[in-house]
Amino acid sequence: MKISTEIWSTSSHVGEEKAIELIAKAGFDGWDFSMFEMARIDWNTYEVLDKPHPTNQPDYLKFARRLKQIGLDNGIVCNQSHAPFPTRVPKIREVYLKRAIECTAEAGGEICIIHPDNDASAEENAEFYNELLPFAREHGVKIATENMWNWKSGDKTACAAACSHHDDFCKHIDIVNDEYLVACLDIGHAEMAGLNTSAPEMIRALDKRLKALHIHDNDKLGDSHQIPFSMNIDWAPIAKALKDIDYGGYLTLEADRYLSAYNKDNVFEGVCELAKSARRLEQMIKEA
Repeated sequence: MKISTEIWSTSSHVGEEKAIELIAKAGFDGWDFSMFEMARIDWNTYEVLDKPHPTNQPDYLKFARRLKQIGLDNGIVCNQSHAPFPTRVPKIREVYLKRAIECTAEAGGEICIIHPDNDASAEENAEFYNELLPFAREHGVKIATENMWNWKSGDKTACAAACSHHDDFCKHIDIVNDEYLVACLDIGHAEMAGLNTSAPEMIRALDKRLKALHIHDNDKLGDSHQIPFSMNIDWAPIAKALKDIDYGGYLTLEADRYLSAYNKDNVFEGVCELAKSARRLEQMIKEA
């Protein structure tokens, strides 16, 4: 089984190019192309901010190709990507999701994670994904939808959103019924209290629909995005469920808040710890 990790948390210290080098050196097999800087938004107005980044410049494909080559030069590949969000923002939906698919293809990735609209039904999100699928198919990139969550008003307890329950997640995939729409299970989201599901339940329900993962730990309340085995998630039943469905994709970490405690001088130590945690989960799956 192969392991990968998102590059955003490392690149925030050293830039994307150096991040890929460090991720390879730490022992990862792949890198997840984080494209959040492509379209940062003002969360009060939901307007896209004018923040320059190579992914929102005219030569964005050249940048993606450059990252691909750095990965190959260091013996690793881009296995998947993460598009900007939230998808309900018109400019993100109209411009940047297709750009994310293009960049994924240029970087060599096979899957682009694109959030559903949190508050939309499976039928409404199906319409949204069906608009993108011809473009994704043309570029040889599968779209993965992800299990989301909302906060209860005036509370900090997670509550239902698109794909937050395993039945709704399966419905989102099945109603589209296209091999180019697959599932990315966010294990941390699945384990948050209030959603009436769990990561093992999600894994078994999704079964062959499951092609990608976002792996991180939490206290089962907040969306902590911490290194696996550091908080309250029980990883043994998750490993068993992944083995039971014969999951064949990458083990991709999205523990992006873990590296916030590091700096540019010692971030490689943190990346190595992330790789160790991924290999530990890999071993648990083998022994389950």
